[in-house]
Amino acid sequence: MIKQYLLVVLAVGTILAAAPFVTAQDSSSNDQQSPPAQGGRGHHGPPDPAQRTQELTKQLNLTSDQQTKVQDILQSEHTQMESLRQNTSQSQQDRRSKMMDIHKTSDSQIRALLDSTQQKKWDEMQTKRQQWMQNGHHGPPGAGADQQGPPPQ
Repeated sequence: MIKQYLLVVLAVGTILAAAPFVTAQDSSSNDQQSPPAQGGRGHHGPPDPAQRTQELTKQLNLTSDQQTKVQDILQSEHTQMESLRQNTSQSQQDRRSKMMDIHKTSDSQIRALLDSTQQKKWDEMQTKRQQWMQNGHHGPPGAGADQQGPPPQ
């Protein structure tokens, strides 16, 4: 009888001790699924081509013709990336390399559609993105650590 009581107390204690961690995990999962205020995408997964086109339209002042072409490029990139993600026969390193090639090709195609003013802004955006990624961040620049307040004292 005492053994059963101790087991119940131990089980309840374990559950209560683990509850904050489970709640924290659920919160971070929900944060990843809900789109952030800037960038239009969560922490994981590819951006939606239509949303990305809207972002680029705002940032680069794209014409309607450019918007259509950019969205087609981004949709093609999205489809190719999804196909690679589902292909488990290749090593992760090979898939990553191919994804980078696909992304570079898409970037080049988009840049070719832009006028000289837009290209200058595009190049600035790409440089900022590369610096952000080299610092170990994920997602678009400005959608994370830079928006936090000062560290707690």
